[in-house]
Amino acid sequence: MTTHYGWNGRYFEDFVVGDRFEHPLGRTVTTTDNSWFTLLTQNTAPLHFDHEYAANTEFGQPLVNSTFTLALVTGQTVTDISQNVFANLAWENISLPKPVFEGDTIRSRSEVLGVRESKSRPTMGMVTVRTEGYNQHDEVVCSFERTAMVYKTGHGPNAERIAKLEEKYAKKDAEAAGTEG
Repeated sequence: MTTHYGWNGRYFEDFVVGDRFEHPLGRTVTTTDNSWFTLLTQNTAPLHFDHEYAANTEFGQPLVNSTFTLALVTGQTVTDISQNVFANLAWENISLPKPVFEGDTIRSRSEVLGVRESKSRPTMGMVTVRTEGYNQHDEVVCSFERTAMVYKTGHGPNAERIAKLEEKYAKKDAEAAGTEG
């Protein structure tokens, strides 16, 4: 018997230039998502929350706030890219080539463009990815490059907890198998 504990994300050493990730979670955007995010960020453009106003535009319906789209697509990448992030350092070359509407389902994918050791923080490194968010028709609705400073294995706020879990479960698994480890 083997004990499996939850995914703790990738560390700096796990990234290789050219690696691609199809991120596991998609999200259907709701009217509430769009209205709340727009109002929380004090965006007063009625195109995002006034259905009557939006009906009189060329789109005929509210557009999802573009910064919500950027935040959603970034969030979808965390499991694979920045679960062990120290800090996001940059978003560059942001593009929003197609509109997102309420009811669209957004998914994302990323490719590792660059990996380098940190010159000032020896327990971390920089990872640069290109990410695309796409809708249910496989149309790209958002793309960007993001650089994050990521902890190396055995470092970061979770390192001690993970080491203890690994030790604890290795011991339990050895006992269950009838061996001592």
